[in-house]
Order: sequence, then structure tokens, then C-alpha cells
Amino acid sequence: MEDEPSSRKTEEGGSSKRSQRPQDRQGKLPRRRKEVKRSLRKPDCPEHLSGGSVHWLPEQPGSEPSASAEDTAESCPKRWDRCRRGHFLHGPYPATHFGPKACVLPNPTSVMHIQDPASQRLTWSKPPLNVLVIRKIRDETLLEPFKELCRFLVEEKHLMVYVEKKVVDDGSLMRDDSFSAIRNQLCTFREGYDDISDCIDLIICLGGDGTLLYASSLFQGSVPPVMAFHLGSLGFLTPFKFESFRTEVDKVFEGNAAIILRSRLKVKVVKGMFQRNEQLISAQENGLVPHNHINNEAGKITLQLQVLNEVVVDRGPSSYLSNVDLYLDGRLITSVQGDGVIVSTPTGSTAYAAAAGASMIHPNVPAIMVTPICPHSLSFRPIVVPAGVELMITLSPEARNTAWVSFDGRKRQEIQHGDSIKITTSCFPVPSICCHDLVYDWFDSLAQCLHWNVRKKQTRLTDASDSSETEN
Repeated sequence: MEDEPSSRKTEEGGSSKRSQRPQDRQGKLPRRRKEVKRSLRKPDCPEHLSGGSVHWLPEQPGSEPSASAEDTAESCPKRWDRCRRGHFLHGPYPATHFGPKACVLPNPTSVMHIQDPASQRLTWSKPPLNVLVIRKIRDETLLEPFKELCRFLVEEKHLMVYVEKKVVDDGSLMRDDSFSAIRNQLCTFREGYDDISDCIDLIICLGGDGTLLYASSLFQGSVPPVMAFHLGSLGFLTPFKFESFRTEVDKVFEGNAAIILRSRLKVKVVKGMFQRNEQLISAQENGLVPHNHINNEAGKITLQLQVLNEVVVDRGPSSYLSNVDLYLDGRLITSVQGDGVIVSTPTGSTAYAAAAGASMIHPNVPAIMVTPICPHSLSFRPIVVPAGVELMITLSPEARNTAWVSFDGRKRQEIQHGDSIKITTSCFPVPSICCHDLVYDWFDSLAQCLHWNVRKKQTRLTDASDSSETEN
């Protein structure tokens, strides 16, 4: 009780003398004392009140650790109000000490700080110079918006505009003489032949959600910021309206725009990784994959992709049930018997997974969703696993047929016995620029595109009395 006024005066900038502690008491908590000495700054309020954003103050020399959360809450009501949880999407950083003697084992590789998604804002270290424009093909209604945007970027913004070659070679653009001067200044590329990942500063999409998926597939590493205009069918991932594209583009170039980091899946397809024999079948039944049956020479990574929406494993043209095994960090979790299984990101939770009965997850939630497709067991419900785990899908030894896999609806291929699909969260998300903010845009898309929870309002009773009394 003697140390509390001293520490409080020290926080207020006073120069009170530090109370002397007995020599034997200093040796009781060496670990905590060391942590206090090692830290250069300390919080202004308790961590569990800070709401994920802790304000730090310089530590005064000779000051004691701050009072407990209960004492601080009782003695400083104004500080309590100031430290209430505000507009944060991540919860507060959890305490690592449990009771008087238990704590989490220190790990130097652990992540100690997570930036709150509400504070994610776009900034430019240098002015953007190269812009990639992706247009939905085979849609004549997008010709005029495409020409307006290119003319604005080239003539008014003086930027280098990159466009896919098949878009420029469109017959309607070739016949337009008024656009020929702009067309000659466009830089063209071909998917699969030209690498543009290191020269693009900003991506602008004209179309539906497919244009954003296509933009993600072009960048297998770091992805530039993506600005998507709603000119397609659904438009769940495209929050901007093209009518005000000049104003919106100017705001993005100025910086400080809200962005949402859409996590992607890092997927590897390994051919001939497992030997199919009776010992392997026995080990798989016990939930373990034996390392002595992994053929490192035969195992070959045939495909490695970054996937934005989902990885779908299905039974293909076969009439038999799909029978695949699902592993999590090397341990067998379950066998999926049905039409297939969907492994999706939070962004993909509103796509195929939602149609298969999965919950819709906000894109900033770090997670991977596993959703069965028409499972043979009615108790097989969709599950959500942490984003840091590695999932592996293989054909079950008892499978009667092969399986087929696709990635965001593309690159479909057959999976045979001995092949495996490894899936984990990628470290290269897609930074999608928000029209308003990352919360409003998502719920607005749910309401406008999916008509989420749309129904007629219940009429109000004219009589204020209880309905049961009215019926009687």
C-alpha cells in the first residue's frame, strides 16, 4: 500500500522518493523484475481495458510497476472511460500470466503485436506511376467505361497503363479511330508469358468479382493495392461505383484510403508422395502419416498457387462418393465421404462455401474454413481452423475412384492415389481498397448482393395490451 501513492506520483511527473523495500523481498520475483527493467515503456492503462490499442508512456527512472487493474479502475474512473474499447476489430492482447505462478512459456518467435484492422490505411512511399487495368472480357457494355478510364489515366494523370493484349486486340477497340492515340500508348502483356509483378503500382478492376480473382492469380507474390469498380453481375468484392471514378481515383492517389487485407491460401499439389500399401493404410487408420512411406524422390510439386477464394476437391465425373482424408499438421482429422470438400478463405466463405451451408466470415478474421459438399454423414458440419495450420488432402486408401481439384474455379486437374494437396495461409494477402471502411463495405455487400436477412417488417399491434390477453 505504500508503493501505490509513490507510483501514482511518478506517473504524474512528481519527484517523490521511492519507498525502500527489504533486501529479502527483492529476490522473490526475479523474473518479473527483469521484465520490468528490460521494458523501455509501460502502458498508460491496463491491457484488458485498452481494446487492442495500448498507449505507451516513457518509463520514469526509479518508478515501480503500475497498480493492478482493479485498483486502477477504482481509483481512476476517468482513465477507465478513456481506455474503454473503441473502434477495434481485434480484441485486447491477452494476459500471459495466469494466477500467482503460471504463465505462458516465452517464445522469441511469437507475434507480440497485431495491428488493428481498423487502423489499416493505404499510403504511398512514392507516387504511383504504373497502373494495371483489368476489364471483364466478352462484355460490350464495358467498352465505354474502359475507354474513359484509360483516357483519364493517360491524358490527365500521365500514367503508364498496362492492359492485357487480348483486351487491346478487341475488334471494337480496333475500329474506334478516336481511341487509337490512347491505344498506342498502352502497354500490353500476356498471361503466362510476361511477368508484370514487379512493375505495377496499382490495379483497377472493371467488372465483377471474377476480375478481382483474376488479378490475384496474376500476382503469386506481393500484390499491389486493388481498386475494384462494380460493373459486373454480382459485385460482392467490388465496392466502387464507376459514375464517380475520377473522384475515387484521386482519393486513392492522395493516400490514406482504408484497405482490407484479404488472406490467400498457399496451395501445393504433390504427385506420387505416398506409397500405397497395407502398412500405410494401417498407419492412416491410427491417424499418423509415417515418414518412411514418404517417397521424397517420387514426390514432385507439380503446381503451386496463391488462391483467393477456395480450393475445391470433388468427385468429378464419377458416380461414386468422393472419399478423401483430411490431415491437420500431419495428423488425420477425418475422412470426407460425399460430393467433395471446400477449403476456403474468409473471402471465399461468401462464395461456394456459403452455398454449401458454411457461415460467412469477415475477411479480416484469420482463419481457414473447411466445408463438406453434400456429406454422407449428416453430422459433418463446416469447421473453422486457425490460419496458421497446414491442411493436407489425400485420397483415402479405400477410395473407389479418383478426385478432381480446382483453384478459384481454374486449373482443374485429377488427383490420384499417392497424390496430396497441401494448403496453408499465404503471407501475401490481397490489399483491397475500401469505398467507405472495411466493416461498412462488407455488410453493405451482404445486404445488396446476397440480400442477407431481408424480409418484410413485422407490423406493429394497434393495441398495446399483451397478445395472449387479446386472444383470450
